[in-house]
Amino acid sequence: MTRVAAVDCGTNSVRLLVADVDRDRPADVERRMEIVRLGQDVDRTGRLAPEALERTFAAMREYRKLIDLHGATATRVVATSATRDAANRQEFVDGVREIFGVEPEVVSGAEEAELSFTGATKGLLHLSAETGVPQGPYPPYLVVDIGGGSTEFVVGSESVEGALSVDIGCVRLTERHLRDAGDPPEAAALERVVADIEAALDRVEAEVPVRRARTLVGLAGSVTTIAGIALDLPAYDPERIHHSILSAQQVHDVTRRLLAMTHGERAAVPVMHPGRVDVIGAGALILDRIVRRFAFAQVVVSEHDILDGIAYSIS
Repeated sequence: MTRVAAVDCGTNSVRLLVADVDRDRPADVERRMEIVRLGQDVDRTGRLAPEALERTFAAMREYRKLIDLHGATATRVVATSATRDAANRQEFVDGVREIFGVEPEVVSGAEEAELSFTGATKGLLHLSAETGVPQGPYPPYLVVDIGGGSTEFVVGSESVEGALSVDIGCVRLTERHLRDAGDPPEAAALERVVADIEAALDRVEAEVPVRRARTLVGLAGSVTTIAGIALDLPAYDPERIHHSILSAQQVHDVTRRLLAMTHGERAAVPVMHPGRVDVIGAGALILDRIVRRFAFAQVVVSEHDILDGIAYSIS
């Protein structure tokens, strides 16, 4: 068994997993998440903002202390959509190298998809037997990782059979269409969000065998927050959320509720992270349109994702 540290730096959050890894699954030693909004304004400016970089580096410095405290023997830092898009990504690379002593990997959308798929599906093969759920989950899986700047679509059973990363994410769509669209957002702005999502799903359907999938697996904060709301949890509880199963109707209902709420009402939702309040509507719309477009009856929610995939990759 190897103790490793995985760092995932996305558009909205930076996350840490320190884990002891064997062939079956990582055993968590420490799992942390900070919303730093690294992708602030990247869609508009094409650059990482100085204040966003500093927020990210501050969180990473705390993560380095935890990595040292727990004695991880190997560290891998992966960066995704915001840094792929940024003209000044070398500033990010230099800062990460200084903090962790390793070169961050600005991975392609395809590699991001594969890491997410591995992290999400390792524990699914025996889930039906463990939970007694007659509906599955059964392969092939469609794993959907809804991030801040992009969403990854991956189809596969034991390995990836098709994958695509598209530039629809909760931060990107919020900044593009919802920032000044009212509170709650006006219908015309929501229609523009849906149009962007549907255009991206046209690409997905043309390039990935999504219709072959029997089970939809949803990853990342938008999906897990929707699950927490649907389960009516009094506080965010990853153990209750992990491998929960949401019906399509629950997804539709929660999405409709979120889009009708004001900022203050969303902030008062018990499971809502403060850094997700302004972007959860766009994230919910992405999941909702996927469920509708591809006619899935349910979503299996996973707390295991690209972080776990990164950990497996360095064990």
